[in-house]
Amino acid sequence: MSSDRFGIYSSIPETTSTLRLKGDEMPKLQFDEKICETCPTGACLVKCRYVDVGRDQAKEEILKISRGEDSFVFDACVTCYACEEYCRRGNHPFYLITEKREEKGLLTTPRAITSQWINIGEPQGRYKLGKIGKKILSFGFMPEFLKLARGKLFEDIMPSFVFGQEFFCNVVYIHFANTSIIKKRLPEVMDNFKKLGVEEVVCLHDECYGSFAHLAPAYGIEVPFTPIHYYDYLYDRLRELSDQITPLNIKVAYQRPCSSRLSPGKHHRVRDIMALIGVELVKREYQDENGLCCGGIYAMLYGYDFANDVQKKNIEDMVSHGARYCVFNCPACQNTLGEKVAKNGVKPVHMIDLCRMAIGEKP
Repeated sequence: MSSDRFGIYSSIPETTSTLRLKGDEMPKLQFDEKICETCPTGACLVKCRYVDVGRDQAKEEILKISRGEDSFVFDACVTCYACEEYCRRGNHPFYLITEKREEKGLLTTPRAITSQWINIGEPQGRYKLGKIGKKILSFGFMPEFLKLARGKLFEDIMPSFVFGQEFFCNVVYIHFANTSIIKKRLPEVMDNFKKLGVEEVVCLHDECYGSFAHLAPAYGIEVPFTPIHYYDYLYDRLRELSDQITPLNIKVAYQRPCSSRLSPGKHHRVRDIMALIGVELVKREYQDENGLCCGGIYAMLYGYDFANDVQKKNIEDMVSHGARYCVFNCPACQNTLGEKVAKNGVKPVHMIDLCRMAIGEKP
C-alpha cells in the first residue's frame, strides 16, 4: 500500500468482523443488575439535572429499565451522557437506557433524521492515510483536524495519520438511541486499524477516545491498539517544548463536550495544560462534572427553545465570571457555540490553537 501523506485508498476488503456480525453474535453490553441493586447512592439518576429522584427511586428506575419495563427516564433523558460519569461502579447506565430505547422503538429523532446521520457515517471504502507508523494520529471523520494538527506540537508524529469513515468511532449514534449501528460498525473499524499494524492511536476527536477506551470495552469489542487522548499527548509535548512557552495570562472558560463524560479520568488534563501555558480557568457554575452541553444535539432532538435555554445559561455563566476566551475540545461544539460566545464578547478557540498561541505559532 502506498503511503503518500494525502493518498486516497479504496476497496477495503470485507473484514472478519463483518462476516461475524452477519450471524447472531452481535456485541452485548456488559451490564450487571446486581451492581445497581447494591449501589449505595443511585448517583446516575440522583445527579442527573433532567430528573428529580432520590436514591431508592433512582435504583428502582434503572432496574425497571434493565428488565425492559417502561420508565419515565426514557422521556426525561436528553442524551447528555452524564450518567456514565456519575456511575462510579462502571455499570454503563446511559448505554443501558439507549439500548432499551432502541428495543422499544423510542427513537429520539424522526427516522428521516436518524437515517441521514447513519448514512453520513457509512463506510465508503475510501479514506486518507499519511505515512503510517506504529503511532498515529486519528482525525476520525472530522476534517477540521486536518488544519488543526500542524506545527511543533505535532512534528514528532506527523504525517502519520488516518481520516475517514473507515476509522469513524460512531459514538454519535447513542444520541439517536441506535446502538445497533455501533455494534455493527465498530468491530469493522477495529479491524481497519488492525490491518494498519499500529500500536498507539492518538485520538484528536474526544468521541473517538471515548469510543475506543470506554464504549468498545463496555461491549466486549477488542481494541487492537492503545488509545491515547490528545490531551495527554498535548501535555507531554508542551513539557518537551517548555522553554518555548510564553505564559498567555488570560482568563478562559472551558466548554466540556458530552463525549468527555466517557473519559472523565482525562478531564484533569484541562487544568494541567492551562497551568503549563499560563492560563486561568475561571471558576464558574457550569464546569467540570456540572458542565453543560453545547446544545447542538439538543436543537436537533428536542427543539431550538430547549437548546437556546441551555446555551444562554452556559454563555451567561462564562461572561459573568470574566472569561475572555471559550476553549473548545471538540470542533463540532465550536461550530455550534463559537459564533454565539463571540457575540457575547468571548473569543472561541480550540485547545490545540490555544497551545499553539503559547509557543508563538498563533497570534
